[in-house]
Amino acid sequence: MTATTCRALVMLLVAAALVLPARGRAQQQGTEVQGVGVLPVQGAVTMLAVDGGNVVVQVGPDGVLLVDPRTEATAERVMAAVRTLSNGPVHTIVDTHADPEHTGGNQAVVKMRGTGGAQDVRVMAHSNVLLRMQAAGQVSGFQLNAAITVPINGTYDEPRRDFYLNGESIVLYHEPAAHTDGDTVVHFRRSDVLAVGDVFVPDRYPEIELDAGGSIQGEIDALNHILELTVPARFQEGGTYVIPGHGRLCDEADVVEVRNMATIVRDRVQALVGQ
Repeated sequence: MTATTCRALVMLLVAAALVLPARGRAQQQGTEVQGVGVLPVQGAVTMLAVDGGNVVVQVGPDGVLLVDPRTEATAERVMAAVRTLSNGPVHTIVDTHADPEHTGGNQAVVKMRGTGGAQDVRVMAHSNVLLRMQAAGQVSGFQLNAAITVPINGTYDEPRRDFYLNGESIVLYHEPAAHTDGDTVVHFRRSDVLAVGDVFVPDRYPEIELDAGGSIQGEIDALNHILELTVPARFQEGGTYVIPGHGRLCDEADVVEVRNMATIVRDRVQALVGQ
């Protein structure tokens, strides 16, 4: 088999794997606020869809938790949507990885957090996120004015970090070498919802950032871990909901499809390379 033929076969395999059926699960009714889709998921968790990406919101008596507040350009609209859910202050921000399209809204959201001191906001991420931001020349702290900087002050190095907020246990799981080497999956245990960032995105091939420590095997391992955390309802519809970094609200069976696709492509490409 020539190198040209091998490359062509690889492209065909990838193209075929990208044709995933849209199963149409989890079609709850939502609203729209200033161009931001607001979709109640279940429990205390809501999904905000803005400019092609998703923000996860948990609200309750302790305040507001945000996962991946998107960009500075979208921060004002995101917070307008949040204010339809809660008038409480932003208590915690979780960054699932270091990409600017997910972390760029941190500083703007902190400035608009609501009552209380902005320096009290807890910004959480795996320590590799902080290292990646520093290496890329991004600010590792959020400058509010000449005197106040809010750092990423909740980094963790262990495989998991848990805490309790708004009446439920929240667990952060580090997924090493998946989309990047700093990915976090956020499990809202009482609400039975996972926020997974770009570790899982439906209807497309996984985006693996090799230069940021990602790998195909780490990606498959992370998808398998998500499947360990999810429990489907009757006929595989509903149950534990999975909020991806981009795209529609999903459940366990959607993750199974992407995991199977990624595994098949990995195995077939490895076989072709071996030939």
